[in-house]
Amino acid sequence: MGMDLRVVPAEEWWERGRDSSLDGECDLGLMVTDFLETGGGGSGGGGGGGDSWCSSDSDSGFPDPSYLSDKIQFLKYSMPQHETEVLSAVRTLMLSIKEKDLHSVKSGTCNASCIRFYLAKLLRLSGYNAAVCSARWQGTGKVPGGDNEYIDIILSDTPVGQDDRLIIDIDFRSHFEIARAVDSYQRIMESLPVVYVGTVARLNQFLQVMVDAAKYSLKQNSMPLPPWRSLNYLQSKWLSPYKRHLGPINQEGPGMFSPGLHRQCAENLKRLQFALHAEQEAERFVKKKKSRDRMRIHGAP
Repeated sequence: MGMDLRVVPAEEWWERGRDSSLDGECDLGLMVTDFLETGGGGSGGGGGGGDSWCSSDSDSGFPDPSYLSDKIQFLKYSMPQHETEVLSAVRTLMLSIKEKDLHSVKSGTCNASCIRFYLAKLLRLSGYNAAVCSARWQGTGKVPGGDNEYIDIILSDTPVGQDDRLIIDIDFRSHFEIARAVDSYQRIMESLPVVYVGTVARLNQFLQVMVDAAKYSLKQNSMPLPPWRSLNYLQSKWLSPYKRHLGPINQEGPGMFSPGLHRQCAENLKRLQFALHAEQEAERFVKKKKSRDRMRIHGAP
C-alpha cells in the first residue's frame, strides 16, 4: 500500500469520504446536467438561483486578454532561484522517463498516476522529499465535489518566511480546457507552463488569471461561468485535505503489470514530453532573440 507520510487535519472527514470515491464524479455530473438544462440558473427553474451556479467573483468588467497573457508570462518567470532549480530538475526527469519505466509501477487505474508515482520516485532519488498527494473534497452549493492527484515536495532549507511546500502538477494546462474557447483564451491557456512547479500562493495567482480569461471567453459566446470553472472549484483541487503517498494507493489485484493497463499513461507521457520539448524550444528562441537584441543595442554607435 502507499505509505502515508503526512496527513493534514480532518482525517475523520477523509476516512468518511474514502468509501464514496464516485460521489464527487456523480455530483459534478448532476451539476453539469442541471446547469445545461437550466442555462446556468440553478435547479428549480427560477432566476433567483443563479448565484449558486455562477462564480461568486464579480462579473462587472473583464481584464483585457493581452493583460492576462502578460500576467501569465510574469508569473511563469518570476520564480525564486530554489523553485527554478526544482523546475529544471522536474523537467529533466520528466523527459528521461521511458514507457517501459511505467510498467514497474503497480496501479489499478491509469490516469497518469503511473507517471506521477515514477516521477516522485526519481525526485526522491535526486534528494527531494517528494510524494504523490491524493486530495478529495465534498461538494457544496457552489462547488462540485471531486478529487485530484498531484506531487508535492517538502523543502527543508527555505529562507525564513517562505513556503516550504512546492506543488508539482505534471499536466497543468489540462485543468483549464473549455468548450468553444475564443482564440485569445486558447493562446493564454497554451502559454501556461506545461508542468507547474511552485508555491500555493503563486498557483492561486495562475488560477485567478485563468478564471478571468474563462469569463471573458465564455462571455463572448453568451455563456455563464459554470461552477466547475469557478475559482473555488479550481482551488479545491490543490487546497483540499490530502494524503501523501510514496507508492500507488491500490497495488493488489491480478494483471497489474499488463502493458495494456499502462497504454493511457504511455500516451499521456508522449504528449507531455512533446509539449515540454516545444516549451523549451520556445524559451531558447526567446533567449536567443533577447541576446541578439542586446548585442544590437550595445553594438550601435
